Amino acid sequence: MKQTDCAAKLPAIATVGGSVARVQVIGAGFGRTGTLSLKQALEELGFGPCYHMQEVMRRPSHVRLWLDYAETGNAPWDELFDRFGSGVDYPVANVWAELAEHYPDARVILTVRDPERWWESTNSTVYGFRTAFAPWFRVAVPHIGRFVEMVEKCVWVGLFDGRFADRDHAIGVFDDHSELVRSTCPPERLLEFEVAQGWEPLCAFLDVPVPNKPFPHVNDAAATKRAVTSAHYVTRALPFVGASVAAGVAIRRMRG
Repeated sequence: MKQTDCAAKLPAIATVGGSVARVQVIGAGFGRTGTLSLKQALEELGFGPCYHMQEVMRRPSHVRLWLDYAETGNAPWDELFDRFGSGVDYPVANVWAELAEHYPDARVILTVRDPERWWESTNSTVYGFRTAFAPWFRVAVPHIGRFVEMVEKCVWVGLFDGRFADRDHAIGVFDDHSELVRSTCPPERLLEFEVAQGWEPLCAFLDVPVPNKPFPHVNDAAATKRAVTSAHYVTRALPFVGASVAAGVAIRRMRG
């Protein structure tokens, strides 16, 4: 699931004639670069609903389609993004170039962050989901098992060659990806954006008014860490809890 150099494939934003594609904004930035904040901002500006890894997790059929893409390199983009006005985060960032070609009127936003802080944040949050769920739980709940497999194939192996834990390698992939976007996406279609910049550059790029409300800064790191920890301990404790309950029931029946 590697990105390809598509400099010759990306047309400029269409300004006259033709129909406007439903997907109007494509996020090329990796997860943990403010993508959840950008998702909420785009929805506030009228470019929603915004596709995000959270949306994938809620849709078993999409998990299967992304698994198919990881294995074949083919995906029904219009089916995946039906009724979505934009997309950010993984796995959208993996395929930003293909989406930019498929939706030639869409603008591209590269969310950026200090690479060291990005790696630390990713390593301490979403990377933990790889091993958060006990193996028995992934089998017992097939959707969770397929979702973990999809993220593994699309992100940790597809982007980082199974070497995300190698800080230097992961940061190298992060930097190479950002440079690829900068060098291949036509400048009139691209905004390099830090969410700390707020509404002004984003609204100017999308040619919409600045909302009279604070920019949504969503820092979900603490919540993600809690979710990973809970999944780890709960799914490993459940068999023992179940066994204890069953033993208790059996003992009560014997005494009765």
